[in-house]
Amino acid sequence: MEIKPITVQELNKYIKNKIDNDEYLNNVYVKGEISNFKLHYSGHMYFTLKDENSLIKCVMFKSYTPHLQFMPKDGMKVVILGTVSVFERDGVYQIYCKAMKQEGIGNLYEEYQKLKAKLEKEGLFDSSHKKRIPMFPKTIGVLTSSTGAVIRDIINVSTRRNPNVHIRLLPVPVQGQGAAEKIAEGIIKMNNEKLADVLIIGRGGGSLEDLWPFNEEIVARAIFDSEIPIISAVGHETDFTIADFVADLRAPTPSAAAELAVPNIDDVKYTIMTYQNRYKIALKKKVELMKLRYEKCMTRRVFKEPMQKINEKAISLDMLVKSMENSVKTRLNQSKARAGELIAKLDSLSPLKTLSRGYNIAQKDNKVISKKEDISLEDILTLKFIDGDVITKVIKK
Repeated sequence: MEIKPITVQELNKYIKNKIDNDEYLNNVYVKGEISNFKLHYSGHMYFTLKDENSLIKCVMFKSYTPHLQFMPKDGMKVVILGTVSVFERDGVYQIYCKAMKQEGIGNLYEEYQKLKAKLEKEGLFDSSHKKRIPMFPKTIGVLTSSTGAVIRDIINVSTRRNPNVHIRLLPVPVQGQGAAEKIAEGIIKMNNEKLADVLIIGRGGGSLEDLWPFNEEIVARAIFDSEIPIISAVGHETDFTIADFVADLRAPTPSAAAELAVPNIDDVKYTIMTYQNRYKIALKKKVELMKLRYEKCMTRRVFKEPMQKINEKAISLDMLVKSMENSVKTRLNQSKARAGELIAKLDSLSPLKTLSRGYNIAQKDNKVISKKEDISLEDILTLKFIDGDVITKVIKK
């Protein structure tokens, strides 16, 4: 069997998907020394993180750099929090840095890992608990800030895909003190009052501290207990929070969450039309096939001469009756011939046959006498002839 080669792009994409699906690599906490640091005119930071034995390329996008408390430099020892992924074009794996500190990122990441391990052990991340996103929701509930770009993106995408869908926003703070409690309360309110068919919770990108409300246990348990299916759309594609793991579905961005929640009405219409056309074609073919079968049936002899089959069966029945009669006659003749043979044999052994040739049978006391020693003088004997009996007396031996 010939093995079909794949392209370099396909290989790089395969490796990227493998790495992206590794939960451990989604949030790595790495320490090392900065080298080859470059601040690009776009605002992105490119550098290499190394230790005594190895190095790895890193990039920090502009959206994360405002949260830095210092300007990175070559030779600086830092601790970074990020996601390992592959840059498909060059086939290079690197760390997409989300946070960086010279003296570590404090206790947040440690708390994140502890809570993640705890909830995972309790089964809050299990796929068996995930609820299906409804195919045609009428109302999309959104928990996010009322002034951010998230709600605008969701509204734009949702109304473009289906103008009839209803967006219900429940404004909640998405960062800062008390935000986690408000988010949890919003989830509970949406469920108790049945305000939506599917719920999107989300915010834009930010540092670990900014996204922290979505790493709180109260939010995780509210998501898990929700009867309404929840789509998590927190941060950028490389950001992973506890909410993402508990939610029924994770979207890389709020816009992607809207696409996952709201079906494109044009696609639905096209699909319906496609099915209609298929059914019409299938029905037409079925009718044509049934017509051909009908015409074929009507051309058969049974429909043209319906009594033909009955007549043929009647002839066959007559032949069977005739055959049975012949068999009976033959058997009867054979039996008669056999009986004649047996009668002839019996007749040849009959005493009457002997009498007809001039012989007679002597009897004494109704017993046949075959020897002269069986009789005595003066015995009365009966002599049987062919035409009758004669009584005689023995006077001499």
